[in-house]
Amino acid sequence: MRILLTLLVAILLIGCKKKDTPNSPEISNLAYPDNNSECTTGEELTATTSQVEFRWQTANHTETYELRVTNITTNTTQAISTPSTSAILPLDKGAPYSWLVISKNSEVLQTVSSSTWQFYNSGFDTTYAPFPATIVEPKSGSNAFKDSNNDVTLEWSGADVENDIASYEVYFSTETPPATLVETTNANISTHKVSVTSDTVYYWKIVTIDREGNTSDSGIFDFRML
Repeated sequence: MRILLTLLVAILLIGCKKKDTPNSPEISNLAYPDNNSECTTGEELTATTSQVEFRWQTANHTETYELRVTNITTNTTQAISTPSTSAILPLDKGAPYSWLVISKNSEVLQTVSSSTWQFYNSGFDTTYAPFPATIVEPKSGSNAFKDSNNDVTLEWSGADVENDIASYEVYFSTETPPATLVETTNANISTHKVSVTSDTVYYWKIVTIDREGNTSDSGIFDFRML
């Protein structure tokens, strides 16, 4: 009887033992195509498309990766899931793309995204438009605070395959789309102060211009002044 009781207690203890909490997936570091570059390694499929291999590094506690590749011009996204650290997708020649990798683990709901890189898929052009400027501050949809002079600093970053950005045009308004050009800066300046009023929503965008006259539009961003 004592033996049976001991076995029963042991079984109960084992059954009540807590399972280890599964680890959340970690961020994968992107490898290729390089950021802000021209990808010239695509294999031709048709006169207008080529297939490009994407590569990234292994992430801890990750079972599968979701590769998301977006055509910046058309804003269309291709997505593919794989347990591997590489995948091949067909892309339009001469088009700008952004891409990222999402790490996933079936034991947890949480996923984590890599940084976002951008590149041009080599095509027909010998010159490329700049990449659309990336907005740094204020974040779109955020609340912002003005300084003692009732100003807010707009900040962005730009990139170009040929490193020939000439200038940035800053459009800023309480209306959307913002049609008021408030400043044109040279390539070395990526901030601009604007006067603001409390409890007001503002819209802004950056147009990047290179020395060949090619342009790109960041898209419209907004923020509310508190």
